[in-house]
Amino acid sequence: ISNNTSIIQEEVVVMSNKVYQMVTDRIIQELESGNIPWRKPWTSCTLSSNVAYNRITRKPYSILNQMLLGQPGEYATYKQWTSLGGHVRKGEKSSFVVYWNMLDVEEKDDNGELQKKQIPFLRYYNVFHISQVDDVSPLEEENVQSDVNEFDLLTSAEEVLEAYVDREHLRFVESETSEAYYSPTKDEVVVPCRSRHISINEFYSTAFHELVHSTGHHNRLGRLVECRDAAFASDEYSKEELIAEIGSATLLNFLGVETSETFKNSSGYIQGWLAALKSDAKLIVSASGKAAKAVDFILNQNITK
Repeated sequence: ISNNTSIIQEEVVVMSNKVYQMVTDRIIQELESGNIPWRKPWTSCTLSSNVAYNRITRKPYSILNQMLLGQPGEYATYKQWTSLGGHVRKGEKSSFVVYWNMLDVEEKDDNGELQKKQIPFLRYYNVFHISQVDDVSPLEEENVQSDVNEFDLLTSAEEVLEAYVDREHLRFVESETSEAYYSPTKDEVVVPCRSRHISINEFYSTAFHELVHSTGHHNRLGRLVECRDAAFASDEYSKEELIAEIGSATLLNFLGVETSETFKNSSGYIQGWLAALKSDAKLIVSASGKAAKAVDFILNQNITK
């Protein structure tokens, strides 16, 4: 392998790590302000105004980018707004969104033969919200081509829960105890019965959290294999808990059952995630990506991009 290839790979790693840190710093900033980024609406199936989307493609951003942008509505790059006749006002501060790019490289295998492979790395670009732009009118809501409009088979939280449990032959138990957990060995979700929750919305918040955990079973997405031997409160378990938190929040908002009661916002809760994020710059990127896959798996749809 040439020295040039090694240098390029090293540069890509450095660049990618910089973007990881940018993302983590943005989420930490929100948490330190008392805001929980994954609480914000990002995939509402009823109101396109609750979704952050690109003005040109008219498609919603990914779960992670929804959290980074912080508010719904139309976004585009400076060049894209200009192409529409818009003018970004002087002094306006841009937001950023991230995406994966691939680097094609060749490396020698154990036999000394060159093998082609692709290395994924994280990139970003800057965007502006339509509220920062003059001379462009907002799109009519019906013209926003959100993928979630295709979701017309299941229309309620209960139907989603029942359909997933039936499809996956998952054991779902509503218990008189106060425990909520998913058992990979039994492939069983246990949640306190509905009467033990403050509201039905809280019940679904608990249920979806555990259902997201269940998507990690080795017969589904295989995620829990990575942390089956990990100790409680380890990095592996922290990541899995964040996946379940983001996944549950996404499902609640998508199905229209999100309320202020369905989210924990205690100081201890926020401080716990701050500590986890500060110790692992890749945590939020990895967890949000896996949460998106879990949501798609539960809904049996591809709604998260």
